Amino acid sequence: MMKRLLILEDGTVFTGEAFGSNNASQGEVVFTTGMTGYQETISDPSFYGQIITLTYPLIGNYGINRDDFESITPAIRGFVVRELEENPSNFRKDSSLGDYLASKNIPGIQGIDTRKLTRIIRAKGAVRALLTEAGADVNVDEIVAQLQATPLITHHVKEVSPKAAYPSPGRGKRVVLIDFGMKHGILRELNKRDCDVLVVPYNTPASEILAWHPDGIMLSNGPGNPEDVTEGIETVRELIGKVPMFGICLGHQIFALASGAKSFKLPFGHRGGNHPVKDLRTGRTDLTSQNHGYAIDIESLKDTDLELTHVALNDGTCEGVRHTKYPIFTVQYHPEASPGPEDSNHLFDEFIDMMEKEAAKEKQHA
Repeated sequence: MMKRLLILEDGTVFTGEAFGSNNASQGEVVFTTGMTGYQETISDPSFYGQIITLTYPLIGNYGINRDDFESITPAIRGFVVRELEENPSNFRKDSSLGDYLASKNIPGIQGIDTRKLTRIIRAKGAVRALLTEAGADVNVDEIVAQLQATPLITHHVKEVSPKAAYPSPGRGKRVVLIDFGMKHGILRELNKRDCDVLVVPYNTPASEILAWHPDGIMLSNGPGNPEDVTEGIETVRELIGKVPMFGICLGHQIFALASGAKSFKLPFGHRGGNHPVKDLRTGRTDLTSQNHGYAIDIESLKDTDLELTHVALNDGTCEGVRHTKYPIFTVQYHPEASPGPEDSNHLFDEFIDMMEKEAAKEKQHA
């Protein structure tokens, strides 16, 4: 089997076996802690531009199937595992993980010490890296210099958001879903509740959204730094107080920034399906699915109309807010799961209830 190198910007070099495609690829290396759900992880647009490391050692044993994708086209730059199962056994499988990655032109590396790599990321934060074929002509010093000189990507959302609006019809509440890099699990949950959904690009003006007379607005997840999504922040700022809103992950961050809060980059992010979050309103703790590298500064909420509603039990960071004047709430984690536990799926029902209550108020005042 062909040898492949994973070269980090700090000069660390891992040598392993290649799988997937044969091309070289550069990206930001992150780790995720889920034991299952690698197919959903690969196809999550929030991983745009990143090389994903799986902390669970055996990956690929149930293959790839037609049902568990979260987007049509994966946006990751590479895949790192301790051990790849090349002969998966599952009644739903259509192909192996390696064959799927090869078909999508995504390189992978196996057989390296993923625990050591994870410890480096935990100590130094997410680092830039290159996956490349091993060989005598590989100049590690030149590659390290190139990685260190590479500017960080700032156009994540533009790359994964749709170019035009499209409908996902239903006969229930009309919801405009602003797609910053949406996992399809969000759309599935709205469809399950018979919502009449219109999915729109990240830079859709507020006036155009309001012209559809939505009962509610959904702010999706997505990749990158929320401060880079200036068009989305301005749109959400104009929508506050006009229509009920529910935000997830990047949508949560964009709403908080539009309300006057501040964000910051986490050292190594929250990624995986086993993150405990406490609901401060009820005292209930949910295990949640998460995938984000930025968070909202809790201290910055004091100068806004936002109230902290959820906190991460691992590090005490902000996991949810609600507006004190208008029917809007957002969470940092993924209540649609995919992958991960479905403890917080009830938040979609809360969104439906919130829209129904607002519709009843409008009917009374009519």
